Amino acid sequence: MSGGLSDLCIKRPVMTVLVMFSILLAGLIGYRLLPVADLPNVDFPTIMVSASLPGASPDTMASTVATILEKEFSSIAGIDSMNSVSSTGRAQVTVQFSLDRDIDAAAQDIQSAIARTLPRLPDDMPSPPSFRKINPADFPIMFIALTSPSLAMSVLDQYAQTMSERISMLDGVAQVQIRGTKKYAVRVQLNPAALHAFDLDAEQVAEAINQQNVNIPMGQLTGPHRSVTLKVDGQISTADQYRQIIVAMRAGRPIRLSQVAAVIDGIENDKDGAWMYKANEKSHAIFLAVQKQPGSNTLEVAGRVKSLFPAFENSLPDAVQMTLLRDASKSIKASVEDVQFTLLLTLFLVVLVIFFFIRNLSATVIPSLSLPMSIFGTFAVMYLLGYSIDNISLMALTLSVGFVVDDSIVMLENIVRHLEMGKSRMQAALDGAREVGFTIISMTLSLAAIFIPLLFLGGILGRLFREFSVTIGVSVLVSCLISLTLTPMLGSRFLREQHLVHHGRFYQATERHYHWFLGLYERSLRFVLHYKFIVLILSGLILIVTVYLFKVVPKGFIPSEDRDFISVSTETAQDISWESLVDHMSQLAEIVRRDPNVERFMMNVDSSGTMMITLKPRAERELSADQVIDSLRPRLNSVPGIRAMLVNPPPINIGGRRARSLYQLTLQATDTIQLYEAAGTLEGGMRQLPGLTDISSDLQLKNSELQIEIDRNRALSLGVSPRQIEKTLYNFYGGRTVSTIYAPNDQYNVIMEVQPSDQADAESLAKLHIRANQGGLVPLTSVVTMRQGIGPLSINHSGQLPSVTLSFNVKPGVSLGEAVDALEELTDTLPSGIQSTFQGSAKQFQTSQASMGWLLGLSIIVIYIVLGILYESFIHPLTILTALPFAGFGAVLTLLLFKTELTIYAFVGIIMLIGLVKKNGIMMIDFAIAARDQDGKNAEDAIFAACIIRFRPIMMTTMAALMAGLPIAMGLGAGGESRQPLGLAVVGGLLFSQTLTLYVTPVFYIYMDKLQERFRKTSP
Repeated sequence: MSGGLSDLCIKRPVMTVLVMFSILLAGLIGYRLLPVADLPNVDFPTIMVSASLPGASPDTMASTVATILEKEFSSIAGIDSMNSVSSTGRAQVTVQFSLDRDIDAAAQDIQSAIARTLPRLPDDMPSPPSFRKINPADFPIMFIALTSPSLAMSVLDQYAQTMSERISMLDGVAQVQIRGTKKYAVRVQLNPAALHAFDLDAEQVAEAINQQNVNIPMGQLTGPHRSVTLKVDGQISTADQYRQIIVAMRAGRPIRLSQVAAVIDGIENDKDGAWMYKANEKSHAIFLAVQKQPGSNTLEVAGRVKSLFPAFENSLPDAVQMTLLRDASKSIKASVEDVQFTLLLTLFLVVLVIFFFIRNLSATVIPSLSLPMSIFGTFAVMYLLGYSIDNISLMALTLSVGFVVDDSIVMLENIVRHLEMGKSRMQAALDGAREVGFTIISMTLSLAAIFIPLLFLGGILGRLFREFSVTIGVSVLVSCLISLTLTPMLGSRFLREQHLVHHGRFYQATERHYHWFLGLYERSLRFVLHYKFIVLILSGLILIVTVYLFKVVPKGFIPSEDRDFISVSTETAQDISWESLVDHMSQLAEIVRRDPNVERFMMNVDSSGTMMITLKPRAERELSADQVIDSLRPRLNSVPGIRAMLVNPPPINIGGRRARSLYQLTLQATDTIQLYEAAGTLEGGMRQLPGLTDISSDLQLKNSELQIEIDRNRALSLGVSPRQIEKTLYNFYGGRTVSTIYAPNDQYNVIMEVQPSDQADAESLAKLHIRANQGGLVPLTSVVTMRQGIGPLSINHSGQLPSVTLSFNVKPGVSLGEAVDALEELTDTLPSGIQSTFQGSAKQFQTSQASMGWLLGLSIIVIYIVLGILYESFIHPLTILTALPFAGFGAVLTLLLFKTELTIYAFVGIIMLIGLVKKNGIMMIDFAIAARDQDGKNAEDAIFAACIIRFRPIMMTTMAALMAGLPIAMGLGAGGESRQPLGLAVVGGLLFSQTLTLYVTPVFYIYMDKLQERFRKTSP
């Protein structure tokens, strides 16, 4: 079949050229249409459901809202995990679905489930639960800062709100969070003493405000010729107007709101602040954090957002400065561009290798044409499959450059060999193509077969590996087609016949060196074949050592990348005041500001403190992002009263909850007392482990509480209900929204609360009075008793069970595998009623470790089956695969020498090695079989001749593969550190295995041939 195809293309050059042109044209079109991304779409479909019940305790939110929603959601198909967080007045349930679940269909299921829960949810909820397609674990892809040296923050907030609405409408945007929001509000600050003096209660004030601020439709006058709209100035919108509201009449005199409360033009949330630090500047700011929807393309979403910037800048006044603090697409684009450069560099190096061995320009050009043809042919298929140009696909193409040229090298080298026999170009091309056609098909199919098991791998590993394996597989198949068609056709037209060839000095000098090297190999091979048993013993020892090295090599998941960005989360006393938290965060900010690696950063303080730090470009700083973290961590944690957790955001965020550190371990139990005790014990044990750092817990039970107990009998006798008591407290301390101001472009709240001087201590509650059913005012202290206590700030569920999640980072030099092993030993000591599971990246790491072993074994089995079918032999495939242990040994040893973890990228490199190293065996075994069949040689003479004849193509293909892996192994460019383990594994494995294969494969061939002969003699 291969000979027939090659014969056809050699004899019909016009057809061959036009077919190749069609492939090239399709590839160019596909390349232009392919989207650019960081990675294949590995976002888990995630939906976050939010519900609010103002004033409700965390316990109430958990039992009456979160639990009901969780039970209803649990019946939805395809849920991977479900977590909830219940805090004061708010509950959030995050549902993460499996990767193959369509997020739009999942959203419809969530919407239907919410509708079914409405009759069972509390009646006081201001609105039904809402949902959005978003992964809370994802970092925002963009931070946009608004600052102004002169405008009020509430005015600046109006611009931020407008921009947020515009951005939220863009396709692919999940939400735009406004951090440090300063939205305008009228704040009514009640004076309890004045209210009591005028015989008023807070509910009367709220009702008066509501009655005075109205905005309802009134209709119109309709006459025979025209209609007139009715308009009444019922709405009031400023603090001055609210001060004049008449709350009540006493002795015929009006009691105005200003007499019982301070009314100010304020902001809606005065416990949320943000600052931007840039060089020596510090300014109040409002930040827009843009989060993309799961499954959307970061570069495309960021491009849509940035397309709005000119319009924003034109609409903003000169007093407002807009700063793009972080743009994730910038680092992604730089990373992709650097991989593209690596691809071009690899192309150049591989062509250089071909020229070095062939030393003929026309002969070099012929196999080199297979490189662009294979790559562009792959682009066409990638477009049809819906792939993207990303780090994974480009890395696959870069590595494929090293072996897509192999087929053409083998074809061309054999044609040249026939030319050297004195044949004409046409005859040499025909004979050479027929001779190695089966060899090329064998190499191609066996290499492509390696990746078949990866196609059936599930989860995030399957999603990552699928694009990688298909891209390489397609490029290999296209290169096979080109080597069987274009290469022999060009060889038959453009190679010079031997009697016309004139070799220059360079050729003569290098040819002498080549023959010297070939002679050295010939002598050493004779020596090895004389002492074959020693080779067997050495091979067995290397196999044992390889197994040991696989066990001891540090194991990781996805390597971190330097994207010029790190984040800081903090942990403080659970009852810390907002003002104190701002003070502590300011101390941390000063330390960060003085760091020479930092370009600018934002600080946000609400219920917790965070910082988003933009580093200087990598070329302008000495330290990597991880090294900056290691440098900042001890300095930040020297500030008393606050702990800082620093994170270099990973390229893939896995998990449906946000934590302070990268990795999470969740404990679950039905008995909350036992759960909380176990969590405390485990946290203490984790702090003793030397390899962990940044340990924190989401267990928040030490929030200071003023626990108020109602004397129900006393309250009943005085005509006061528990509902009235709670409503009174809410009116004074809940920040109650009592009315709404409707503006043309927005709406603003009127917020009622107690005056600031009465917000600080419990003694102020003695000033409060409740309107009894009989009409009089009853002191609050006459119907309640108060005592100090502690209670939960939030309650967490995981999988419908109460849970505690402990997050942690690993110290430099400690692998994730070592940390997981140490934690598993700790969790084994927990009570039997406690379930422990890793979450997010740590969970996927465990899954990947369980998959790697059988995946490696399955790949070897698939190759054996393919080779067995091709050779119609059980023995020859075993001979070809004898080099695999040496490849594994070289790969793992290289990782250990360079202190690099065995990550999933490195594992992919090892899988690739299986396909690369067996190519040498195929070339040797094919020629040995042909020598025995055609020349009647014995096994030793046949394999010896095959090794000598195929020495040059073996060296060429090996050097080409090395050149393909070398730029990746050097970790060049943005994000190169994440790709480096793959390159190291490939280069290290090739260097070691390809050298030994030249000696080990012949030895095993001879022994296997003897074994086969023995079977033949014993078989009937």
